[in-house]
Amino acid sequence: MVGIVGYGAYIPRYRIKVEEIAKVWGADAPSYKKGLQLWEKSVPAPDQDTISMSVEAAKNALIRAGINGSELGAVYIGSESHPYAVKPSGTVVAEALGATPECRSADFEFACKAGTEAMTVAMAHISAGNMRYAMGIGADTSQGAPGDALEYSASAGAAAFVLGAENLVAECEAIYSYMTDTPDFWRREYEFYPQHGSRFTGEPAYFKHIYGCANGIMKKSGTKPSDFNYVVFHQPNGKFPMRAGLKLGFTKEQIEPGWLTPRLGNTYSGSSPIGLTATLDICQPGDRVLVVSYGSGAGSDGFIFKVTERINEVRDSVKHTVWYLDENKVYLDYGTYAKFRGKIRKND
Repeated sequence: MVGIVGYGAYIPRYRIKVEEIAKVWGADAPSYKKGLQLWEKSVPAPDQDTISMSVEAAKNALIRAGINGSELGAVYIGSESHPYAVKPSGTVVAEALGATPECRSADFEFACKAGTEAMTVAMAHISAGNMRYAMGIGADTSQGAPGDALEYSASAGAAAFVLGAENLVAECEAIYSYMTDTPDFWRREYEFYPQHGSRFTGEPAYFKHIYGCANGIMKKSGTKPSDFNYVVFHQPNGKFPMRAGLKLGFTKEQIEPGWLTPRLGNTYSGSSPIGLTATLDICQPGDRVLVVSYGSGAGSDGFIFKVTERINEVRDSVKHTVWYLDENKVYLDYGTYAKFRGKIRKND
């Protein structure tokens, strides 16, 4: 049985409220708060990026796993905001963790599901017997153009998972993927901000793939919504995952522990993985969790995890995800936020 040996998250302390963004652009803040269920979002500091956040989340995961970085056979990072166009993020993170030169490393891209792709490949190595431990990370410092709808949700955060076949905190009972060529969101080379198909990103993109993947993995595993204690979906905003879960037959109580976007924003590749870490923080042995990611372009990965007795041993060894979410916050005005995110730029 392959699964999660250790897990960890990291969320920057800086925040900006929806009202602060809306007042600059003359937008209707209540429509974002009530309609899309967005209240505030995380903002990375000027010296934070996908690499630095991945290191923080990975260190937490190693502590819960009870292993050293030198024991990792692979470090894979999924992100759409890698600091370098040509130079891997994974090698920097692996060396910062103390991994050996024999460690495999690669950067993954598939919009917001790059992190779950990294986890899938890491588990495949374990299943094949190639290594004892591998790490999959989802992290992003996501971008939204000034005044665009994405600016109200695009945030920052990371989640890391040590995968293995022993001392598991959660066994992976099933994996499933659902993919089509649906171009709902994209960013071309040299473009600073992504573009999106507006309303097109809903029904034919997000919902089609979330439903297809969730129904597919439940059919494959012979399960139904009532067989799960919790469910975590990709969260581009607060409205979409709640709507998807209720339509699939899940209850609000099953969705809420991993439903972080109203207070966090959309961390892109870190979205469903961070939701999973928050859910594991409250799980009890025997609990079953369904995770369904989503990435534009478009596709979803599904996982079914069953929590083991070991969760009680490791849960409190590092700060819980909600600590990063709710404690030690510093709120920014729009000017400081724009400076932090490089939205004020000189013409070349």
